Amino acid sequence: MRQLVYDHKIISLVILILAVIICVGIFEFVYVLRNGVNVPAPSIPREVKTGEGAPLSYLVMGDSSAIAQGAEYQDGYAVATMQHLAEDSEVSLVNVAVSGARTKDVLEKQLTSIKELKPDVVLLAVGGNDVTHLTSSKSVRRSLDGIMTQLVKQNCNVKIVITGAPQMGSVARFPRPLRALAGLRTAQLNKTYAQFATDKKVTFAKIAEETGPVFAKNPSLFAQDKFHPNAQGYAVWAPVLNGAIDEALSRQPSHCPTD
Repeated sequence: MRQLVYDHKIISLVILILAVIICVGIFEFVYVLRNGVNVPAPSIPREVKTGEGAPLSYLVMGDSSAIAQGAEYQDGYAVATMQHLAEDSEVSLVNVAVSGARTKDVLEKQLTSIKELKPDVVLLAVGGNDVTHLTSSKSVRRSLDGIMTQLVKQNCNVKIVITGAPQMGSVARFPRPLRALAGLRTAQLNKTYAQFATDKKVTFAKIAEETGPVFAKNPSLFAQDKFHPNAQGYAVWAPVLNGAIDEALSRQPSHCPTD
C-alpha cells in the first residue's frame, strides 16, 4: 500500500514537471508568434543588377529569411544566389519578401507588387511562419496553386524554386519539448510543399532536410534572437539553394500550355 502511494506521488510529480515544461514552451511559442523577435529586419534595395551575359530577371519572395533578418542583407541568401546566377548572366534581382509573411501573404500581397515583372527565375522562400501559425496544409496548397498560376501567367517559361519551411525543430529559441513538436509540424507541412513541387514540376530545395541537423548541432549559427540565422547560418543555406536553382535551370520543364 505504501509503495502504491509512493509510486502515485512520483507519477504525479513527473506529470507536474512535464506540464510546467510544456506550458513554458507554449508561452515562448505564443510570445514569438505575437511579438516577433528582437532582431530588426534589414533595409533592402528593391532591385539590384549585377553580372555580365544574357539578361536574367530574378525574383525573390517570402519571409524574413529571404531578407536575411538576423544578419546584414548582403550576407543573406538572396544576394548569394544572385551572385551565383551572375556567374553566367546579367542578373536583375527584385526582392519583395517581407518579415513575418506566410504563403498566403505571398499570394495576396507580394505578387500584386510585381504584376509586370515577368521573372525568369523565382525563389519562393516561405514556410516557417506557416509552421508557427499552424496553417493548414489545404490552405498552403491553395496559396501555392494561386502563386503558380500568377507566375506562369506572367512568364510560362519561368523556373521556380520552393524552399518550404526550414527545420523549426532546430530553432534554439524554443525549449526542447517544443522543438520536437515544431519538427513534426515542419515535416508535415513540407510534405505539402514537396508534393506541390512534384505535381507542378517545379524544384523543391530541401532546406530543412539538408541544413536542419547542422543548425541543431551548432547554435552559434543563430542570431542573437536565437530564432533567425546569422551570416554564418545563411551561408549554410546558400549552397543548397544554389544547387536547387542550377537544377531548375537545367531540368525544369516549360510551364507553357501545350496543344
